[in-house]
Amino acid sequence: MPISSGIERALQVIYYVADPHRGRKPDFGVSEIARGLDLSKTVVHRILTTLVAVDFLGVDPETRRYRLGPGAVIVGHAALEQINPYRVARPYLEKIAEATGETTTLSIRRAGERVYIDQILSEREVRMSVQVGDASPLHAGSPAKAILAAIPKDEADEYLDHQDAFVRFTPQTIVDRVTLEADLERIRRLGYAVSYGERQADAFSVAAPILQAGGSVFGAVSVCGPAQRFDDERGRQYGGMLREAAEQVSRELGYQGDWFAAEA
Repeated sequence: MPISSGIERALQVIYYVADPHRGRKPDFGVSEIARGLDLSKTVVHRILTTLVAVDFLGVDPETRRYRLGPGAVIVGHAALEQINPYRVARPYLEKIAEATGETTTLSIRRAGERVYIDQILSEREVRMSVQVGDASPLHAGSPAKAILAAIPKDEADEYLDHQDAFVRFTPQTIVDRVTLEADLERIRRLGYAVSYGERQADAFSVAAPILQAGGSVFGAVSVCGPAQRFDDERGRQYGGMLREAAEQVSRELGYQGDWFAAEA
């Protein structure tokens, strides 16, 4: 059964008022919304009046400008409580594992660490595996670096400032801050991180960060395997695949920013 045009238009108005990309404005006028949605002012005013009546929107009686109301807050909180990031991400892990034939993982950010919380093992005889629950600092390995690159830059700088010395897991671990910062800039530009033997010798991993409502970093999704099955072409291929999956998971978690828009 098709959705009525009235419901569609009401949702368009709600999304317009809630969209964080409109200069982060706190409220909107009827004419502005009508122009933005290419609807008549009469239609928009009728929708706004209805949404105000049920407390989904609020209106300033003096300026006649509209903003989200208490009803929207109730729905937003309920949505956040009902969303399970693990359940949202799992189908994407399965899809990437099938496409690459390699092990895929899901990590979360815990303060200044990356922690593995799920994996799907490769079915190949020679494969990589991770220890679920394993924690690692944010400077080594693609999931950790993806998280570090995605948090606000001033927060990342503060994290780096408090590191007396970077743990060297292998000869390939980046322990020089200048080199690491250059790598983080590359990750921000591409939308994914690559690690070649940084956490475990003779292993590769590629990862992209997962963000959630409000822009905070939830964690990262990654693919990993033996180094002999990895080259630059696969790095780009897996990177694009992971960036797309991470963006889709992030959208399902309520993220509305543009972190994934920047690409070389």
